[in-house]
Amino acid sequence: MEDRGGTEDNYNNNNHLKMILRDFVQEIEIRPTRIRRGNGVCFTNPEFQFLIDDQMVAYSLEDSSCLWRFMCFCCYPFEAKIVDAENSKDELMTVVRPFVPFPIDTCKSHCHQTSSFSSGGEEFGKISEDYFYCVPTFTVTDANDQAVYKIHPPTCCGGLCVNCFTEGNPCCRKGCCKFPCHVFPADQEETHGDAPYIGKISKRSKSMTANAHSLTISFPDNSTSVEKGLLMGSALFLNAL
Repeated sequence: MEDRGGTEDNYNNNNHLKMILRDFVQEIEIRPTRIRRGNGVCFTNPEFQFLIDDQMVAYSLEDSSCLWRFMCFCCYPFEAKIVDAENSKDELMTVVRPFVPFPIDTCKSHCHQTSSFSSGGEEFGKISEDYFYCVPTFTVTDANDQAVYKIHPPTCCGGLCVNCFTEGNPCCRKGCCKFPCHVFPADQEETHGDAPYIGKISKRSKSMTANAHSLTISFPDNSTSVEKGLLMGSALFLNAL
């Protein structure tokens, strides 16, 4: 990939995040810790643990309104701060999603959701929902607004449908409640069907009482700490859709 020095500069003030997302880290799991309260309508704010090899390295608590989550569950605004597991004062990164209202025709393909990612007070990238008809697609960009990754679910039928069988039969235990998204280089033209991908964000509901999904991020080989941070923020964004 092309040099993204400007993005690295925005990371220089946050050695904690760079230490957590070191070169040898190839996978991180994000587990929800909050559960539904009361009648299950007004949930507590989603809270996550970030684990590497089953060791918690960070956690996040989403700041959002119960009313927003209930009325606009797929486009509500939120701010999620990811902090160090050992010292909650050490902010690693922040994910911010503004409110984007549905258009008059209520077509989801026109509702361009986006989230920005910052670290050390400086924005280092964002994820944006692209215009689509059948399969939701997203573009991840860096601080210079240069595209880094494309993200979308696996597809079939020439890219017209989401392929629900890539993780196994969705009606059986192996593939039940699994929702993967494949990560591609931004300059890769063919990304549908059996096209090779370089990373994956997998979402799975582990419990009917959970207020959020469990997520696993498989990072691309040779990805930098900045690129891993982009995908970690993207995972929180995708979970909220």
